[in-house]
Amino acid sequence: MDTINISWSAFIAGYALLIIPLAILLWYRVPIIKESAIAVVRMTVQLLFVGLYLQYIFNLNSFWINGLWLVVMTVVADVSIIRGVGLRMRRFAWPVFISLLIGTAIPLTFFVGLILKRPHLLDAQYAIPIGGMILGNCLRADIIGIRGFYKSVRKSEKRYLLSLAQGARLREAVMPFVRDAYRDSLMPTVATISTIGLVSLPGMMTGVILGGASPMVAIKYQVAIMIAIVTGTVITVSMAITLTLKSSFTRYGVLDKDIFV
Repeated sequence: MDTINISWSAFIAGYALLIIPLAILLWYRVPIIKESAIAVVRMTVQLLFVGLYLQYIFNLNSFWINGLWLVVMTVVADVSIIRGVGLRMRRFAWPVFISLLIGTAIPLTFFVGLILKRPHLLDAQYAIPIGGMILGNCLRADIIGIRGFYKSVRKSEKRYLLSLAQGARLREAVMPFVRDAYRDSLMPTVATISTIGLVSLPGMMTGVILGGASPMVAIKYQVAIMIAIVTGTVITVSMAITLTLKSSFTRYGVLDKDIFV
């Protein structure tokens, strides 16, 4: 069964659905209409551009171009995370990039190489969309985890300094904050996993079904991608915090306020 194509006229007509949320926002005078309209326009332009570019990449299916595209995706995610957490770009860009790259590469290699058994690990049809799903979830978790960690240390600085004064080393003193950051960053993913199939049919499963595969095949894909996402999320958050610890605290163990924008 082939996927039903959406005509351009039907595609444009689909924007009429936005009349409902816009009308509600206007009625309640919610000051987010301009931002919402700009977001919709940006989404459309970006996805159309990416769609055209991906068609070219899929046809070419070059190992180096596919790898370069994944690196570009990682760089964009890196910048988005650091801006989202309100920290200095020059202090955090490289450590967060490394954590994202490794946190995406490990589950992506496992998924494409061992589960799908593809002969080429960077096969465009699988590596780019699956890598994008893993990276997108890592981005969200990193924003929650990194921002929560550094803001909680800053907010509870007296408790943190008391631990240092009692003889705790840096890693021992920050451990309670690290645990909280892990928990907060993983909770959205854990909540999603626990309700999959009962509350919603997630994106991977829906996409595979719309692509013509049987529901059982779609379920296998969804379980595999959720395992990959959880793995990538934990790796990325843990590495991001670990790699930034040394440069974020002074040699006396005090949080360097200069890291905040």
